[in-house]
Amino acid sequence: MSTAKKEYKRVTVKSLIEMKNNKEKISMLTAYDYTMAKIVDQAGVDVILVGDSASNVMAGHETTLPITLDQMIYHASSVIRAIDRSLVIVDLPFGTYQGNSKNALDSAIRIMKESGGHAVKLEGGSEISESISRILTAGIPVMGHLGLTPQSIYKFGTYTVRAKEEAEAKKLKEDALLLEQLGCFAIVLEKVPAKLAKEVAESLTIPVIGIGAGGGVDGQVLVTHDMLGMTHEFSPRFLRRYLDLYTEMSNAFQQYIKDVKSKDFPNKDEQY
Repeated sequence: MSTAKKEYKRVTVKSLIEMKNNKEKISMLTAYDYTMAKIVDQAGVDVILVGDSASNVMAGHETTLPITLDQMIYHASSVIRAIDRSLVIVDLPFGTYQGNSKNALDSAIRIMKESGGHAVKLEGGSEISESISRILTAGIPVMGHLGLTPQSIYKFGTYTVRAKEEAEAKKLKEDALLLEQLGCFAIVLEKVPAKLAKEVAESLTIPVIGIGAGGGVDGQVLVTHDMLGMTHEFSPRFLRRYLDLYTEMSNAFQQYIKDVKSKDFPNKDEQY
């Protein structure tokens, strides 16, 4: 017998745990600015991630490494002003938490105070356990991120699927359990085999959100610009494009240029 879906006026960390317990899948998308965040939030998405993917999507960098803490706070502040319902999670950018737990705490506090974000996300497992623990002592919710961790791209050397080999899969499972034990409220699993991701999700009491991790996890996340088809160079297997905005927008821009050049725009009804 199916149970009625609970309606959340405001999604919280506790809400995500309830969704997992009720076997309700969690929806998560990225946003980096006010206008997009308002649309995503009003559509009813559960979680908005202010991802360090802004480094690629908004600034045009090849990797996520260049984006700064100040820039992340700017993007997060813009998103927070737009939302009424979604839980907003903000990535701690590269260099703000690795190897120094005091810096990690300071960075997380700045994000929470200056942007109004609801939680932070960090990439890594046992290597950053001290930073996670220290952030949690301040009462700041932490989401983990395992599998493909884009901030470590130069270590991996590639964006291919992670944890296909037994040793890496074993470490991923150990890290996932550790993150739960430390007190993380959820984990993102990126680009790992679906069977492994399902096993991890079933072994934990906290939600596991997948991107390229199959359907056996507790929810899904995509980069909004990718799923809307605004980007077109990037076509991984896990990406479903729900629109082709690249073509639609290009056509609109070309029509506008044509209308201006031909003096069709503005017409008599479009002027004062």
